[in-house]
Amino acid sequence: MKFKTFDFVPEILDGLDSMGFDECTPVQELSMPVIWEGKDLIACAQTGTGKTAAYLLPVLNRIADNPGRGINTLIIAPTRELVLQIDQQIEGFSYFSGATSLAVYGGGEGAAFEQQKAALVQGADIIVATPGRLLSHISLKYTDFSTIKHLILDEADRMLDMGFFDDLMRIVRELPTSRQTLMFSATMPPKIRKLAEGILKNPESINIAISKPAENIVQAAYMVYENQKVALVKSILKGKTDYKSVIIFTSRKINVNGLVRDLRRMGFKADGMLSDLDQKEREEVMLRFKNRDTQVLVATDIVSRGIDIDGIDMVMNYDVPRDPEDYVHRIGRTARAQSSGIAITLISDEDQHNFKKIEDLIEREIIKTPLPPEFHQGPIYNPISGKHFGKRPPARTNDHPRTGNLTKKKIFRHRDRGTHQGHQAE
Repeated sequence: MKFKTFDFVPEILDGLDSMGFDECTPVQELSMPVIWEGKDLIACAQTGTGKTAAYLLPVLNRIADNPGRGINTLIIAPTRELVLQIDQQIEGFSYFSGATSLAVYGGGEGAAFEQQKAALVQGADIIVATPGRLLSHISLKYTDFSTIKHLILDEADRMLDMGFFDDLMRIVRELPTSRQTLMFSATMPPKIRKLAEGILKNPESINIAISKPAENIVQAAYMVYENQKVALVKSILKGKTDYKSVIIFTSRKINVNGLVRDLRRMGFKADGMLSDLDQKEREEVMLRFKNRDTQVLVATDIVSRGIDIDGIDMVMNYDVPRDPEDYVHRIGRTARAQSSGIAITLISDEDQHNFKKIEDLIEREIIKTPLPPEFHQGPIYNPISGKHFGKRPPARTNDHPRTGNLTKKKIFRHRDRGTHQGHQAE
């Protein structure tokens, strides 16, 4: 289905055209008619499926068609990175309609707080906020949500994982009961159902590709001992020099700075992203990565959800995530907008059980690629028995310059064959 099939006002159609949007994704095709009818909605759709545009476009169309005074829409998201991404999407879609929006999140300077206060008092059309910072403003008693017509919760499962249930309910109590409420979540555990029962009225329900990576992601893994990992990262990146954009995820903050230093010594333009950075530093790191000034971004799970960057060639899991859902979100950073991408995971002998849970979740066995010939043999993948065979490498393998080229395997020849003009947004 094409976007022009919907009865968008000319200003929204112009915005879609300028951003290169033509064909709807499945979540957009199913969600937008429900939203258009004014019904509440609970939608289960993984990251990268275009859910942000699915809820933004009908809302922006209403604002353009019938502008009013005060805040029209409140969007709540778990992280400042996702809040900023949504705000940027609003700017693109509403460029010709003139709808106003403001991102409300913590970590900025005092001037940012005052700007947020002014928008909340004067009434921007759309407020996009993290729960904690929004509650800070609410507690000061100057917010007026009486004009709100839409409440949207994006990545609701993530917000509950982060402990925001009570905060969300406090915010909801400040809003008019006569509103349209839309909830988007990558997963649908019982706690999400409980939240939905408390804030939605007779909602429609939509499920899109629950917890499955995109088909155009080539997934592979290496069995490797912990002290082989750095050398293997170097070997993979040196073996394919035309990667323009790579994200390496690690579960431990302590690994970020060390990997960045090693990559820079090799000549790669590398940056680190972790929770210790303040907001200005995070924004600068992400801007350099988006502009391709940085080739490799080493990050904790702070960016595993909610960052929309087209053209990421490869995602590497330096550590196996403990939560299988986090694997789906991590590798969902590549192969966006119907392009192709590569996802590689380094599995240590201690992480085999967690990786088996990932394979069970996505209902497929991921190829275990042999280590390059210059490496000592790694563990054998045998998560059921817990017996991991293979001779351990010397203790200082991590420091030894064993970074020879990989043999040319299919996964490293896998490239995007072109661009998709009608790309999706999230």
